[in-house]
Amino acid sequence: MSATSAPDATRRIEFHKLHGCGNDFIFIDNRTLQLPREHMAQWATVLCQRAFSIGADGLIFLEAPAPAPGCDYRWHFFNADGSRAEMCGNASRCAASLAVRLDLAGPAHRFLTDAGPILAQVLEESPAGARVKVQLTAPHDLWLGEPLTLNGTTYTVNHVNTGVPHAVVIVDDVWSVDVKTLGRALRHHERFAPKGANANFIQILNSTTIHLRTYERGVEDETYACGTGAAASALVAQQLGFAASEVNITTTGKEVLTITSDGGQVFLTGAAAYVFAGVLDARALGLPL
Repeated sequence: MSATSAPDATRRIEFHKLHGCGNDFIFIDNRTLQLPREHMAQWATVLCQRAFSIGADGLIFLEAPAPAPGCDYRWHFFNADGSRAEMCGNASRCAASLAVRLDLAGPAHRFLTDAGPILAQVLEESPAGARVKVQLTAPHDLWLGEPLTLNGTTYTVNHVNTGVPHAVVIVDDVWSVDVKTLGRALRHHERFAPKGANANFIQILNSTTIHLRTYERGVEDETYACGTGAAASALVAQQLGFAASEVNITTTGKEVLTITSDGGQVFLTGAAAYVFAGVLDARALGLPL
């Protein structure tokens, strides 16, 4: 085959697909591709489209070295709508698991997000994925028991930032909540303007068991799970005296995430499943390089 007829290798990009409790992500190793940051948001909106492309809740580029002491690599995280996110708990577990596969880091490592450095430990590994524990950034901007009106009804709303902002509403039956409608109203409420907040609805079964459903900004829909939302829900329940220092959170996808609070530090433990690897054609998808 002549050089002129050979496939353009620069347009064929390897990607990895992983999910954490059904919250799914596309990962690209940007050490080789070196895609400029100004193109990343467009790649996210194209690649995350379900049915018309790969489909995912978010797109993450991994890079090394990280511009921070003690960090093995950094990520650039984009939601499906192209917005950049500071942090994502489920994605952080997936990133840590994939980083070990790609020899970016060892089982215990640190990586850089827009919310700050994240400590990660891959506890168990198998061909299908891993069980990963991550230390989230320090929670802040906590407030409790504020009445907010949503679609004509007043709800008691709590809030905490666990890497990204989360509103938390306690309900009697979480499975009967119209999460798409109510979550959208809460996510866009003027109290959280201009950036908005993720909306979490929780049912507290006992001091160690909570059921959670989350409407995520950027995805603009209910997702199967949200790691930082699980952390926010546990912290709010703890601050209100309803939960112990370690809580098991059952998500919409029926997976269980464990949130542990220890001396002001918050840890998230859960699965990170490796789904598949593939090769995309950047030119065919109209993606800039």
